[in-house]
Amino acid sequence: MHGHTYTLKVFLTGTPEIESGWILDYTDLKNGIRPIIDLLDHKLLNEIPGLENPTAEQLSLWLWNKIKPIFPGLCKIELNETPGTGVIYEG
Repeated sequence: MHGHTYTLKVFLTGTPEIESGWILDYTDLKNGIRPIIDLLDHKLLNEIPGLENPTAEQLSLWLWNKIKPIFPGLCKIELNETPGTGVIYEG
């Protein structure tokens, strides 16, 4: 058994609000994703329903399915296992 220190980048699409100039405040994004990350952090991924075979590809799809209902503007995620390896998923 081994582990990774994954990094996740989340990309949203939308029209920036006129007043703020933002599509979404990053704090709101972080707060919305935090409960999903907490399901994974320091856990044996193989024991999480849907991640019995936790490849980066499977994990990116699992994350997409958890994040998209919260942030409909989700257009891409990038999940890296190491600084040089990872996947990009665009739904």
